[in-house]
Parts: sequence; C-alpha cells; structure tokens
Amino acid sequence: MPDGNKKYNEQTYRTNMGAGKWIGGFLGFITGAGPLGVLAGFALGWLFDKSVEQDSGAGERSGGGYRAGYGTTESERRQGERNSFLFSLLVLASYIIRADGKVMHSEMEFVRKFLRANFGERAVSQGEEVLLRLFEEQKRRGDGAFRAAIQSACGDMCANMTAAQRLQLLDFLVMIAKADGVMAPQEVDALRFVTTALGLSMADLDSMLNLGGGVTDLDAAYKVLGVSPQATDAEVKAAYRQLALKHHPDRVATLGEDVHKAAERKFQEINEAKETIYRHRGMN
Repeated sequence: MPDGNKKYNEQTYRTNMGAGKWIGGFLGFITGAGPLGVLAGFALGWLFDKSVEQDSGAGERSGGGYRAGYGTTESERRQGERNSFLFSLLVLASYIIRADGKVMHSEMEFVRKFLRANFGERAVSQGEEVLLRLFEEQKRRGDGAFRAAIQSACGDMCANMTAAQRLQLLDFLVMIAKADGVMAPQEVDALRFVTTALGLSMADLDSMLNLGGGVTDLDAAYKVLGVSPQATDAEVKAAYRQLALKHHPDRVATLGEDVHKAAERKFQEINEAKETIYRHRGMN
C-alpha cells in the first residue's frame, strides 16, 4: 500500500476500463437537464457508450448529460436511489479531495474501499476513473466555476435526498478529509461550503468533525452533542435525543448494507460521546 502521506499521481491509476453499465445502470433522480446530470454526462458518458455497444438499452444520454431513471421495480428504484447517492458522493469527494491542491493516496484508498464494499471490484476502477475525470473537469473549468457547479449540484441533492441521506454524505466526506491524518484548512473550508450547500448546519459539521477514536475526550464529546459544558443535564439529554433521531441508521437503510453499517458506526460514536458526558456528570 502506498504511503498515505505521498501525493497521489493522477496518471498512476488510469486503467483500460472494461465495458459495462455504471454500477447497475440506473442513476435515479440524476438527468441530463440538471447540474448533476451535466457532470454525469461528462464523467459517465464513456461508460454508457461502452455499455450501449454490448448491452443496448441501459439508459440514454441527452443534452450532454447521462439520463437514467429509477426503474420500474422496487429493486430498480432502490438501485437508482443508491447509485444517485454514490455518484453524488463521488462529485463532492472530487471537490473535497482537491481542496488543498493535492490528491493523497489515503483519500483515494478510502474511496476505493467504499466502492469495493458496496459495489464490487469493477466499481473500484470505474469509480476511480470517474474521479479522475471530475478532477480534469475541475482543472478545465477553474476552481471558481467548479465551485459554482458543486453548489448547483448540491441543490439537486437537496431537492431529491432526505436530510438523513445528506448527513450521511457529509459523514463520508469528513472521513475522506480525515483519511491522511491531517486536515488542511482548505479542506475544512471546502467542507463548510458543502455543508451549507447541502442545507445542513455548521453544528452538523462540527459534530462529525469530532467523531472518531471512541469519543472519550470530554471536550470533543460536548462538541459531538452540540452543547456547551455549562449546559444543564436536561439540555444534554435533549441534545442527545435530537441527535440520535437525526442520525438513526434506519433512515439510510435503503442505500445498502454498507452505508447502513457506516451509519451504525456513526450512531455508536454519538452514543459513546453521550456516555462520556453522562459518566463525567454522574447522570443515568
């Protein structure tokens, strides 16, 4: 495994992609008409073109974007919801990963593990190629224009994803930013920008930034719950109940087992933060 502190060479992992549909074909709410669809047309068009050659009818490109539906069966609808979540994650990850001007092996490895766990080995190389194309698009447009595209794409996500799904997106982005062990100020700024664009609060982001490592530090535990050390016991309990309801794993169950497991991990860390505070205060 490459050293996590070494800069990622964007040409190193270019591969000759096998023909095939984009992780099952359906892209849910993402169509060629919207901001995400424009990015999808650029990032996924090559996959679709290969898919048509071998497996006609997987979807259609329109207006420079990739157009696909949720499908007609319940299984296809869930697949579309899951795939739109995945592509949204890749779009936002491309912005976060390059926020400090570097692409780190550790950050890319986190994405590879996520793709492998959720969608299999083929998805790793396909998803990586999508990221590389999004990096190229960011260079082509320039930072300001790509930032505006990210903001517009987040509008699509707000309109079509639940708050719980957007919170899970943010949680994954925070984990990506933390992957190399050092979070640059530019990455924090990028996370703040995305948080606002996703219709979430700085309190949501601060809570997630303080998750991890068992949350045994008292100061971090208070930040996870979003309360001050001077808060009353009743306020602490109310903050925990609100956070637990907001981040309950069942709220993202339709996105697949691995996403659900990640949400369970986050929920457990919230519980650990609560227990740290309760023990310090002698609360039951």
